[in-house]
Amino acid sequence: MASEALIIGATGLIGTHLTNQLAGSAHFSKVVTLTRRPMPHPSPKVENTVVDFERLQDHAALFHADMLFSCLGTTRRQAGSLAAQRRVDVDYQLEAARLAARAGVEHYLLVSSSGANASSRNAYLKMKGELEDAVSRLPFPRISVFRPSLLLGDRDHVRVGEKLGSWILPAICALPGLRRYRPIRGAQVAEKMLQVSTEKGPAKQVFILDEVFPD
Repeated sequence: MASEALIIGATGLIGTHLTNQLAGSAHFSKVVTLTRRPMPHPSPKVENTVVDFERLQDHAALFHADMLFSCLGTTRRQAGSLAAQRRVDVDYQLEAARLAARAGVEHYLLVSSSGANASSRNAYLKMKGELEDAVSRLPFPRISVFRPSLLLGDRDHVRVGEKLGSWILPAICALPGLRRYRPIRGAQVAEKMLQVSTEKGPAKQVFILDEVFPD
């Protein structure tokens, strides 16, 4: 039986590719995208709903699905402050996960980050680690976490740090011992998420870069 998917962060690099891939997969009969602005899609499988992420509880009825793909994320520069970034990268995603768990979602799939650690001194990696820890305590039958490094691909806005990294890191990461930190295309992460969602797996699994992009 085909599954129903819910995506938050569908307008981002990974989320855009993921929406297209789920829409084209026979494994999914319906793909619901929750976004802050309209996101039309040519596939009749895709249903877009504009929501206020500050009031996600008002949209609890939308969280009845088989799987939740959480691809939401921003940068401190985009958000305007570290506190505003945390609101998006932790608070919104955790609230969505809680609503999904209460609604009986079977499989939760999260895009995190390479190096995510709640004890990290790096604010971004600390946020990602704290989110991972928090959602791991929710009663999902299955949780899959993906930890890519620097993401490559076309965005609707330019992230200067990522642009510079996309030029420099491939050369640096060719050195022995650094290959696991090489950049990865957003489309490849989406492909891995789709693959994992269509296969059986353990109750909790974390995919590091070498497992997402092994070659």
